[in-house]
Amino acid sequence: MNSPFDEMHAAGNAVREHYKDYARWLAEQPADLMRDRRNEAELIFRRVGITFAVYGDKDSGEGTERLIPFDQIPRVIPSHEWREMEKGLAQRVTALNRFIHDVYHEQEILKAGIVPREQVVDNAQFRPEMIGVNVPGDVYSHIAGVDIVRAGNADGTGSYFVLEDNLRVPSGVSYMLENRKMMMRLFPELFSMHAVAPVAHYPDLLLETLRSVAPGGSNDPTVVVLTPGMYNSAYFEHAFLAQQMGVELVEGQDLFVKDDFVYMRTTQGPKRVDVIYRRLDDDFLDPEVFRKDSTLGCAGLLRAYKAGNVTLSNAIGTGVGDDKSIYPYVPKMIEFYLGEKPILNNVPTYQCRDPKELSYVLANLAELVVKEVHGAGGYGMLVGPAATKAEVEAFRQVLVANPGNYIAQPTLSLSTCPTYVESGIAPRHIDLRPYVLSGKEVQMVPGGLTRVALKAGSLVVNSSQGGGTKDTWVLEAEPQAQKGAPTPPQAPSQSQSQTKSA
Repeated sequence: MNSPFDEMHAAGNAVREHYKDYARWLAEQPADLMRDRRNEAELIFRRVGITFAVYGDKDSGEGTERLIPFDQIPRVIPSHEWREMEKGLAQRVTALNRFIHDVYHEQEILKAGIVPREQVVDNAQFRPEMIGVNVPGDVYSHIAGVDIVRAGNADGTGSYFVLEDNLRVPSGVSYMLENRKMMMRLFPELFSMHAVAPVAHYPDLLLETLRSVAPGGSNDPTVVVLTPGMYNSAYFEHAFLAQQMGVELVEGQDLFVKDDFVYMRTTQGPKRVDVIYRRLDDDFLDPEVFRKDSTLGCAGLLRAYKAGNVTLSNAIGTGVGDDKSIYPYVPKMIEFYLGEKPILNNVPTYQCRDPKELSYVLANLAELVVKEVHGAGGYGMLVGPAATKAEVEAFRQVLVANPGNYIAQPTLSLSTCPTYVESGIAPRHIDLRPYVLSGKEVQMVPGGLTRVALKAGSLVVNSSQGGGTKDTWVLEAEPQAQKGAPTPPQAPSQSQSQTKSA
């Protein structure tokens, strides 16, 4: 097993070029000042109400609302690495949108035998109601969160890999924005020392994207954010994004459908809604079509959608594109739809529905990460190297009983970044979630949300299981010595976190 790639330090503990200015500054900071800044950040976040529901926390109990821990040591990415990653992200999300359109229309990729038909039409995330439905610009996932990890290579370099695609209701972008605001408040001098690419314009890009996909004929489209309500674990983010965009935050009871148009109840009377940025799952959107007992959505919404009178962001049925059983086919999608080689590689994946691959997984269960194909938040999975023999054997029985519900991947070694913990500064494993906006064009702000596993040795970065977050700096300028192409992707060696989003 190769050592994890250290984001800040190269061989011999030498500081990497793009971290040198920060490392010099950090070495000069008194320990008590860093501790005071950490406490100040926690106090401000608590006052603002930046929380997330943490499930399965043995210390705090089930379903406890907690602050998402914020780490004040940033993750720094040199500009040449980001440029390559940005191209790879745009390529990947474009191909995924083409795939989702295709499976609900001509199904050319299924006819070509590139993706097995049963993998799509029998998928729980495939919505037959969307067959033949046209959406503006053929864009289904307007907001995508792509989880990226860096694995260490035998020569000490690191390569980026896509771990998962989140195309339904990806969360966390509000923490990306709040982390930057906090860093600028606590350490303003750092931003005069470093040319850090801005992220504060994300709400403007998001609103521009949403308005660009409004139904035809809407010169001044009305956009709303649809939330399940204040008890949802990500409610802070729903309210935050609505406020930042200057649009209304609504619940299902605030909307109604009349003559296949969607209206919002206001104190001035009904107001037509053109675009709904929905933050709830397909099943709860329309009780006329999906779950009859749902009180979170709006009856008749699908009728208005099919009539082309409202845009849903993201579209109904996008889940078929980010299901873990579909993930292994994304590189082939890129070649099929775009005629290009993938810029960002996948993590090697075993599909347990295949008897040969299942046999390998069962024989190596203690060395692999096994995930439910529809799982999220790091639940319903086995991290073999961190599991007891009893846990491995119990999971083996579950896997044998329903192999088609699981995929497996090697336990790659997530890269580490210095992190401020109780004992001082220590390396902790991280991943990165950039946010890709697709409308008339594909756009993104530099960087994204860096998530960090705060427990020593842990690979679980999910906020829903107690992980923390860092500010992500993409440097707009870099020392001459750092310029050049990033390390070409290589097949990852054994070791890394494979958990789905918060």
